[in-house]
Amino acid sequence: MQKQSLQQNVADILATADVKINGSDPWDLHIHNDGFYERVLSQGTLGLGESYMDGWWDCEQIDEFAFRVIRADLYKKARFGWRTMMKMLLARVINFQTKGLAARNAQRHYDIGNNLYQVMLDKRMVYTCGYWKDAANLDQAQENKLDLVCRKIRLQPGQRVLDLGCGWGSFAKFAAERYGAEVVGVTVAREQVKLGKELCKGLPVELRLQDYREVNEKFDHVVAIGLTEHIGYQNHRTFMNVAARCLKDNGLFLLHTNGFPLSKTSPDPFIDKYIFPNCLIPSLKQLGAAMEHLFVVEDFHSFGPYYDLTLMAWFHNFDRHWDQLKEEYGERFYRMWKYYLLSNAGSFRARNNQLWQMVLSKKGVLGGYESVR
Repeated sequence: MQKQSLQQNVADILATADVKINGSDPWDLHIHNDGFYERVLSQGTLGLGESYMDGWWDCEQIDEFAFRVIRADLYKKARFGWRTMMKMLLARVINFQTKGLAARNAQRHYDIGNNLYQVMLDKRMVYTCGYWKDAANLDQAQENKLDLVCRKIRLQPGQRVLDLGCGWGSFAKFAAERYGAEVVGVTVAREQVKLGKELCKGLPVELRLQDYREVNEKFDHVVAIGLTEHIGYQNHRTFMNVAARCLKDNGLFLLHTNGFPLSKTSPDPFIDKYIFPNCLIPSLKQLGAAMEHLFVVEDFHSFGPYYDLTLMAWFHNFDRHWDQLKEEYGERFYRMWKYYLLSNAGSFRARNNQLWQMVLSKKGVLGGYESVR
């Protein structure tokens, strides 16, 4: 196909989302390399992201560009290269989140440098969606979310909580400080445990470098704040079984996860290759099947639009502190990270990605559960 024909093809597709080539709106694309057109037509989302990393195009507001193309369902027209297609097929038969692989996958993202996350995140280093109701800034939104979790599980002083996928211990530290809880947190990312232990020093908090599947002891409550996306659809049932066996019969399990409106068995190619290896956002159907005969759903809370605000705040922090990061990470990383944060913000804005909090019990709360907001 000739260059002009390729360009026209891409222009026609983008026009349905009110996006123009070299236009004047902040969501329009400005193309610097004519190879962009063939690359994006043949490689879909991977080609789009990689060509941005390579400097082949720019956009004043990537989040608004992503919002428009996702809202217009243009991603449904995306093609995939043969490597991507092979990975998608293999994901149906191979478990890419076994114990050994899960640690490697997590370390490729979470162990790239605590200094990056310390300047990007809030003061408590919470790397999940904030709760922006009545919040004026990221710090308050994240404290709101941590407090919301504690109130939803009806946390009491002296109770013991298991935090599956604990990150840098942000929930554990908050629950210990504000609610007098004892918390055990597990993660497979070494750098998270190392810094998290320092941050939680002096508190009744134990952070372990341990796979969630290895935990087998009883707790008053269990929380999983942002782990489910990393376990793989083939492990959903195992994950639910772990939560059930570790939860006392009268305890509550809070599940906080990104959600997707359809059931997938393989991740987005760009996110998989550069950001979260073998990460897969679950659907309600997948989660529902995994929890059958194990849990009663006491409460369901959807607040995906708050992730748009959270991601934009993360990007502004990252961008503002880039001067102190650029020598270590380099320009291509900057473009990759910018594209990751802003395109995801646009996806949540378009309501393509969701954020769910579920409160689950093993036998049902007698008399019913009163929702907390």
